[in-house]
Amino acid sequence: MKKKVLAVLLAGCMTMALAACGGGSDESSSADTDAGTEASSDGSGSVETVEEGKLTVATSPDFAPYEFYAVDEDGNPTLAGFDMALAQYIADYMGLELEVITVDFDGVLSELQTKSVDLGMAGLSPDAKRESIMDFSDIYYGGGQSLVTVKDNADTYNSFEAINNPDVTVGAQTGSIQLDLANENTPDADIISLPKVTDIISELLAGTMDAAYIETAVAESYQQNYPDLEIVMDVPYDTEGSAIGVVKDNPELLAAVNEAIAAALEDGSMDKFVAEASELAAGQTYEGLLDSDGNVQ
Repeated sequence: MKKKVLAVLLAGCMTMALAACGGGSDESSSADTDAGTEASSDGSGSVETVEEGKLTVATSPDFAPYEFYAVDEDGNPTLAGFDMALAQYIADYMGLELEVITVDFDGVLSELQTKSVDLGMAGLSPDAKRESIMDFSDIYYGGGQSLVTVKDNADTYNSFEAINNPDVTVGAQTGSIQLDLANENTPDADIISLPKVTDIISELLAGTMDAAYIETAVAESYQQNYPDLEIVMDVPYDTEGSAIGVVKDNPELLAAVNEAIAAALEDGSMDKFVAEASELAAGQTYEGLLDSDGNVQ
């Protein structure tokens, strides 16, 4: 069962240019904006959301540094990542309270398809095959795709040719662009899709998976905590970058999101969010689904 978690970010992401960070706080909702009323301090127009006065965002918190749980010295998890910081920025920009729904990656797509949420933020890459179930915002982060293995296998599994045979097990996240890239570039490999990137990393480190397709920033983040991982090559991909999935048939919301993204890029907030999330991801983290009490689902 999905759980709704208010996106409470760590203190490092609380100095924002437009409003204090802290989903659900009095400050972030002080504009008292209702759905269908003015939803931007600079006239972006009226925006309807699925829940009055709120911006509801689905995410999959297993994708550091995009979204994950940062664990403090007392073992308390806090939802973090630069997607979550940007989500709070957008909500504040629109004068709405932020509410985050944590699901697995496939769940993010399903929530958008059923119009149960306003936005999906999970390191999404624009993809024509997804345009029937969501609209895409402008690119907010330029990333890339990588082929990853472990250091002991770096000289063996370092090209498409080397892994494109049925004796090589290749991983990718279920429902992801990386799974499409695996099928496109190495169709003869033994391709295994798993719901969480953490599962893929575990399989690589355990030696039960030979290589995997992983988003570059995510792979680099895992490398900091697991030095045995090795990025062996860049994977060509036409659209290198991340966008926000926006519920279909809501052009006013899409326009407002793009306006907020432009502001975050222009005022330097996005660079700050990425730097802070990368630093947090190098510490103690949990990547997966937790309930509202912080227990593993």
